[in-house]
Amino acid sequence: MINFKNAIKNSLLNPIKHFKLRYLPLLMIYFAYGASGISSVAETFWVKEELKLSATALVSLGVWLSLPWSVKMVFGQLVDSVPILGSQRRAYVYIGAGLITIGTILLIGLAGNYDFVKFTSKENVYIISSLLSVIGFVLQDVVADAMSTEVVDRNQSEEKVQEELAYVQILGRLAISLAGVIVAGLSGWLAQIFSYETMFKISLLIPLISIIGVTIIKIDVAKPSPINCKILCGGLIFAVFIVLMGYGSYQEWQNKILKFIFKYSQEIIVVISLIVISYMISLILKDIDKKTRSFIIKTAIVIFVYRAMPSVGPGLQWWEIDVLGFDKAFFGTLSQIGAILSILGMWLFSDFIAKKPAHYTLLWLTIITTILFLPIIALYYNIPQSLGISPKTVALIDTAISSPFAQLSMIPLLTLIAIYAPEGKRATWFALMASLMNLALTTGGIFTKYLNEIFPVSRKIVENGNIITPMDYSNLGILMIIVTILNVTIPLVTIYYLMIRNKN
Repeated sequence: MINFKNAIKNSLLNPIKHFKLRYLPLLMIYFAYGASGISSVAETFWVKEELKLSATALVSLGVWLSLPWSVKMVFGQLVDSVPILGSQRRAYVYIGAGLITIGTILLIGLAGNYDFVKFTSKENVYIISSLLSVIGFVLQDVVADAMSTEVVDRNQSEEKVQEELAYVQILGRLAISLAGVIVAGLSGWLAQIFSYETMFKISLLIPLISIIGVTIIKIDVAKPSPINCKILCGGLIFAVFIVLMGYGSYQEWQNKILKFIFKYSQEIIVVISLIVISYMISLILKDIDKKTRSFIIKTAIVIFVYRAMPSVGPGLQWWEIDVLGFDKAFFGTLSQIGAILSILGMWLFSDFIAKKPAHYTLLWLTIITTILFLPIIALYYNIPQSLGISPKTVALIDTAISSPFAQLSMIPLLTLIAIYAPEGKRATWFALMASLMNLALTTGGIFTKYLNEIFPVSRKIVENGNIITPMDYSNLGILMIIVTILNVTIPLVTIYYLMIRNKN
């Protein structure tokens, strides 16, 4: 019993003990990213009410918005090799904050119906706004990732270095979660009180928060490394290719070949992205010994598969709003409960995660998260309701139990990347591996899009008093079941085949 108490005590105190003031700039960037959800509830309802986008269209948009995260190697190479006004870190954080600010101002313009956003349709302005904000967050994230390896004192034992690297990643996730705790309840509560325009104005605080740390604490300890033209030039060409494919996918093509190519532009981009990023990673891994290289590759595949699993899509939240009657305040309550318990879970499991291999963590996370999604499926089939249990009670309990595991899956990956980050190429290395993992999310988004096309769900869309699209959630149940089966079987088979079978 004493050992158990000590274990809990150590788990709670260890992250605090490992904090150092030099971590503050990167933690403030992560904190700002976590706090960006302050307007998420308002944005969800605004999109549902104002934009004429189907579930499939929104999923498709999400795929496009995830692609900047998949070309992080370009930003990483710039941060490693191209100082701006003598700064390799601070200047890029400011640029990222500027992009986020412009994206937010466009949202304010949309919500307030200002003239400066009437140069195109609402949907197009929303896409531009989202894209600018995403690029801003990506740029800041690249800088924070690079700093997460630089703030660690390398003049200590290898074991201590690895432990400190792990705790920097844990503190980073805690910063994101702590911000989430603070804004989660506020996001729903404020959305009930204030207009959409005011909510988006409040979110202008986010870019301001992100620059506080780099402004008050001296950084830029890294020395510029030579530009790797294969990565920078290849990445830029690849980024241009993505932009052209994205633009082409929204045009009408008479040529059958071009029509076919742009119809499957997202799939083509994912395949080519995987080839390009894998090649770039191989360039950096070539100097690492064969055994370590094999371990990194296998672990990366496991994490990629875990993150590439499909989700249900926006239809689930629409159903909760339209059928179960969940309102803005309740979504805010769910978010706050989830955020609080997520940070507690990370805090309690931090010591465990820091010392366990990534595949072990993902194995039990896969099983637990699958089990904890079952009550939501049960809600669709009225099982709790028939037992006299209200949907809100089920949602509250399920959120309370599942939330502690929400942020845990990223820590093993980030620790692995930080441990093997090569001197002078840390931003590039981090960006490449993060690009691979974000490409996994893009892949998951494409799977989600296909599942939503096969099993369509729709909310009611009204234009000028006429119902354009009727409400139809008849396929939601089977969609959730299939997503659950895929999310448990594919990761478990991959983990067993790559990480467990060969050991036995």
